[in-house]
Amino acid sequence: MVGDHPGVHGGAETGVPFTGSEAGYRLQRALAEVDLLDSVGDAPDVNATFLSYLHMCVADGTPTDDAYANLERFFDAELRAIAAHVLLPVGERATRHVLEQYTAQARKVTVDMVSLHGQELLGSGWLVVPVRDPNEWESGDHSRLVEGLTELQSTDYRRESDLGRFLPGSEPYLVR
Repeated sequence: MVGDHPGVHGGAETGVPFTGSEAGYRLQRALAEVDLLDSVGDAPDVNATFLSYLHMCVADGTPTDDAYANLERFFDAELRAIAAHVLLPVGERATRHVLEQYTAQARKVTVDMVSLHGQELLGSGWLVVPVRDPNEWESGDHSRLVEGLTELQSTDYRRESDLGRFLPGSEPYLVR
């Protein structure tokens, strides 16, 4: 999960992304419904899910473009370190950033969060499922996200191949 910053997507008080607000709990409930979280609250139990922000620091108001640019390398390092298979950018800014930096979709896709919400897009090594800002959810947005993530989980979303067949022994050697 990739949010914008703690001032928008919660977590300023708790230090945990997507907490401390009804919108954050709304998103957490959808993730719990598809078993990406084991519990909902200010200290959610995660299940193979990593919660983060483009701009990780608590700021008064919206961070400047320079502030985002200054922290981009840390976000990029964090993203690569966790070896995610699926990115769920939350809100327009995070979605635009993920599409521009981690996919070849930026020029092909109009960032219309209403239409992109819960849809699977191919990235460059990642699948991307944009999530409309939970502060703006309307009737049906919860269901669309749950259905999209359920559909994704029913597929081979990891896109792994076993290259162990080319090695001596019977151990698998899975790569993406």
